[in-house]
Amino acid sequence: MSKGKNQAPSGAIKHSTYTGKELAGYLVGLAGQNIIYNVVAGGLQYYWQSIIFLPAMAISIIFFIARVWDAINDPMMGSIVDHTRTKWGKCKPYLMFIPIPIGIITILTFCNKTYTDYTSTGAHVLIIAWAAISYILWGMSYTVGDIPLWGVTSLMTEDENDRAKALSLARIVANLGAIGMLITFAGKALSPMLQEKRGLDVLHADKMSYIIIAIILTVFATVLFQFAGLSVKERVQHSEKKYTMKENFKIALSNAPFRKLLISGILRSPIQLLSIVGLSLVMYYFFDNNLANLIVDGKLQVIKIVQLLVMAIGLLGGMIIGTAATPKMSAKFGKKQLYNFYSIIGAIPFALIFVVYKLAGGNLMQSMFYVFLMAVMMFAASWAMGSINILQSIMIADCVDYEEYKNGVRTDGVFFSGQSFITKLSMGVSSLISGFVYSAVSYTDKHIEELNLALTEGKYHFFEANDGKYAMAMFLLISIPPAIGMLLSAIPTLKYSLTDEEHTRILNELIARRASKKNED
Repeated sequence: MSKGKNQAPSGAIKHSTYTGKELAGYLVGLAGQNIIYNVVAGGLQYYWQSIIFLPAMAISIIFFIARVWDAINDPMMGSIVDHTRTKWGKCKPYLMFIPIPIGIITILTFCNKTYTDYTSTGAHVLIIAWAAISYILWGMSYTVGDIPLWGVTSLMTEDENDRAKALSLARIVANLGAIGMLITFAGKALSPMLQEKRGLDVLHADKMSYIIIAIILTVFATVLFQFAGLSVKERVQHSEKKYTMKENFKIALSNAPFRKLLISGILRSPIQLLSIVGLSLVMYYFFDNNLANLIVDGKLQVIKIVQLLVMAIGLLGGMIIGTAATPKMSAKFGKKQLYNFYSIIGAIPFALIFVVYKLAGGNLMQSMFYVFLMAVMMFAASWAMGSINILQSIMIADCVDYEEYKNGVRTDGVFFSGQSFITKLSMGVSSLISGFVYSAVSYTDKHIEELNLALTEGKYHFFEANDGKYAMAMFLLISIPPAIGMLLSAIPTLKYSLTDEEHTRILNELIARRASKKNED
């Protein structure tokens, strides 16, 4: 890691870049932000649907409306960032002041009434309204932090390799932020204690434990998030030109490479089903919605734990290894080629997830062979997913350089608002798809309440309930829609024109321009 400026041979172009301390602080902050994201992305839908029993379609509509608003809100925030001029830069100020508001609003999304405790239409409307308003506010506040957090990566360094390194580490850390998803497991673990000490029934103990864990995780994550704003330093000069929001939006969409990446990301939206549905699947399929089921007659169910660990290693291991390997692989094969390869080939293991489930007759746990085979499919699928995520970030940063080279405009905020939009659109589309599928198998409000109570009383296993339709729906959701999305996402980028060679030439020209301008000043 270089400090201050890269050492370069005489006559070579020197690249201003970040220090190791700055990068460490940025990564700590990003870890905090992603814990918050995963508390919401991985835990909120499960909480709404399986803890306070909001109707599945209401949840889907809320997520979808929020994403429609993001289509307006994200470019607006990107434009605001690009218009920001302070002594700290244009991204750093937001990173300094937004973590606490995001943390507060995150907690508020979980502070709602239980839908099935009430029978009046008015109460139901208020409960759904609170869910909708708090979630939309969360999305808006998250945008204020997310766009500058990723946009600043193109401002921290002029060195292409250092930027790729930073983004690779950022994506790995973002994946580690998946510990935010532990809200579901931690909540279920705390619930029996609250039942015993507070005299609560199972469902209301689940709710209180969820809120407690949400508060703990969010406060911890907010403290970490603050490190980003305190650590980063912007080194790349911003463009002197200022444009209106409409003009900035037009600039971004007229950038052909960026436009293709944006369309590709939109087509890949169903991939988020893997995280949204995955937690519900694990909780029901392996634990029958009760962690206490890991102990039967005083004996620890070792085989269940092994099965779960194998699945977890498959899913998270693939994501982390794929992300870490991408910079070197993209340097060897090219970003465009690798992006399209993973989009096309990555669809295969996603599709095979459902195939393996059907081959197992709906019961993976009958044999370690099927558990291992499913883990292999998830490993390959998550590898492709992790690699595409980092390639997308690196290629968007390349598009920013391309726009500065072509038109003298550096609109980091607007371009990275595209990434934020893709992320949240994926949540919305995935939730809408899952809502329709869940409704089709009667996996909604009252039915979930009855199912949870039955499982708690040990009446039947989840994968056997409702003729296995609930489990089949979940395996279908994490398999077929993501596979289709992956294949479709390759179509716009097959003719992606910003090659690695062309970007290197552009970047060297930009660095020379900046140095010349600095000398003139």
